[in-house]
Amino acid sequence: MNSLNLKGIAYYNHLIDELIKNDIIPLVTMYHWDLPQYLQDLGGWVNPIMSDYFKEYARVLFTHYGDRVKWWITINEPMEACKGYAIKGYAPYLNLNNTGYYLAAHTQLIAHGKAYRLYEEMFKSTQQGKISISINGVFFIPKNPNSVDDVMTAERANQFERGLFSHPIYKGDYPPIMRSWVDKKCKEEGRPWSTLPKFTEDEIKLIKGACLRDNILISTADFYALNHYSSRLVTHGSDSDPHFNPDAEYITSVDESWLKPSVAPWLIPVSDGLRQLLIWLKDEYGNPPLIITENGYGDNGQLDDLDRINYMKGYLNATLQAMHEENCNVIGFTVWSLLDNFEWMDGFLIHFGLINVDFNDPQRTRTPKASYMFFKNLVSTGQLTS
Repeated sequence: MNSLNLKGIAYYNHLIDELIKNDIIPLVTMYHWDLPQYLQDLGGWVNPIMSDYFKEYARVLFTHYGDRVKWWITINEPMEACKGYAIKGYAPYLNLNNTGYYLAAHTQLIAHGKAYRLYEEMFKSTQQGKISISINGVFFIPKNPNSVDDVMTAERANQFERGLFSHPIYKGDYPPIMRSWVDKKCKEEGRPWSTLPKFTEDEIKLIKGACLRDNILISTADFYALNHYSSRLVTHGSDSDPHFNPDAEYITSVDESWLKPSVAPWLIPVSDGLRQLLIWLKDEYGNPPLIITENGYGDNGQLDDLDRINYMKGYLNATLQAMHEENCNVIGFTVWSLLDNFEWMDGFLIHFGLINVDFNDPQRTRTPKASYMFFKNLVSTGQLTS
């Protein structure tokens, strides 16, 4: 932790240069759950000092790569990283329940804010880049749209799902429904304080900002970065699924008319859910420029991957609908993923790539799939064809 890995610096310098040489614009993620063991031994994201370490890490990246990298993501899917402090289904498997979950989220928000303000103060005037944080989550749809209770439950679920990180950045605090719900629950449990931390005034200014630039509040997101794959129906109740926050008190289900799940059981194609989500984000946060930084389909790795093509068509059409019918300010769309890769808890069993990778071959032979040709045609023509 006392010196830079110069070979690592050189590796990414070469990678960035090669991307640019091939007319590929790099959008760099600083942190995708790979915390150094030394920092995890200090407590990881539940230790507030992590925000200072992250700021200095960001300084290294801006210093060495900021002359060429103009698009940055500080943290990819912070909510998923926080789950590792709440349940045993994710690294680092600390099983601290929502106490750990909210503490980790709080520290990550402050870390994101410190990285953004560092760039703003020291690098932005010369490098002219943009920074955001990739926020993921399913979109929750009321099981019965005519039920006031289901509509309110869906709104609450969406605030717990993505408002946890979006609301502090765009509005200066955790969602009011989240604050009241968690505080009430903690009081009922006899806790002396809420498990959901409170921001200081300085932290609010750090994350949201307190002044205007060109009549726009200086928040810490130059664009909204959205990762999205699927949706769920919700109604009020207690769900046993550990992937969803029990404090929000909702039960998830699926509509029988929806398509069957992919090989990843959580990934149920609901393309209209993306359209509804984009409208929700527009209405909730003032229609910021938005890049869909992840969207994709997992399968067994077959080359004739028609299900992936159909999934991509559906979600791209939903995006176009939101843009042209609802004026949603979508400025980019990236697919997860170019290559088959290591999918966290699923390892190499589920394949998300447009290009197949033979993991049994020492050379890791790569073979383009049908979806690769579909996507190549899409980006070269700018048209979504049948």
